[in-house]
Amino acid sequence: MGTVIQITPYGAYVSLDEYDIKGGLLHISEISSTWVKNIRDHVREGQKVVLKVLRVNAQSEHVDLSLRRVTERERREKLLSWKRLKKSEAILKMAAEKVGASSEEASEARSNIEASYGDLYSGLEEALYKGKEALLKASVQEDLTKALVDIAKAKIKAARVKVKGILRLSCNKPDGVNLLRNAFRLARDVKTPKDIDLRIYVLGAPRYRIEVSARNYKEAERIMEDVSQAVVNGINASGGEGSFKREG
Repeated sequence: MGTVIQITPYGAYVSLDEYDIKGGLLHISEISSTWVKNIRDHVREGQKVVLKVLRVNAQSEHVDLSLRRVTERERREKLLSWKRLKKSEAILKMAAEKVGASSEEASEARSNIEASYGDLYSGLEEALYKGKEALLKASVQEDLTKALVDIAKAKIKAARVKVKGILRLSCNKPDGVNLLRNAFRLARDVKTPKDIDLRIYVLGAPRYRIEVSARNYKEAERIMEDVSQAVVNGINASGGEGSFKREG
């Protein structure tokens, strides 16, 4: 993340918001993949921009930057992570002020959370799902933990993702209906975290849909794979036929 501080005929000077260095140059040739007639058509003073670092001169602390080499996906992901960072920092500041924690204590809490969860925002999200125990395990003071959880509940909307798939199940045996029910009951034996939302419902025999809602795609996909495999294996073992296909 950078902030444009000065525009010249040959490019723009940018301060790097995440690093304590002088800043860098966004040369006119690195602004756009098309011809740039007027730099201000692309960037302006005070604008926040997502840039790619091309070269660093450690002695002069000069950095060459590029705007045109940043993909749209990279830009969106960086903006999201930057917003999450600033929000989590604001929450920590409010929590520290609420309990009268010093800047050193707040800094220590942040370091402990980052060491346990990768970044401050992820630690606060974990606390939303698991309660204050998630932060206490990261050695955050109890009074500061309570304040962080209370403020995070008001400021952070817990993100959820959903994955779906189709089960095809059939059994021509006389007790086929009961065998299908028994296969579906196997889904209950699959270990899932408390915050997982799992639904299986009929679309029209022999088609059944599985929907899994979780905090992230990795967890959702794992649960859906385990559940679908349990059901398919169950009906196959009973002499029926089963298959699964991921949707989307």
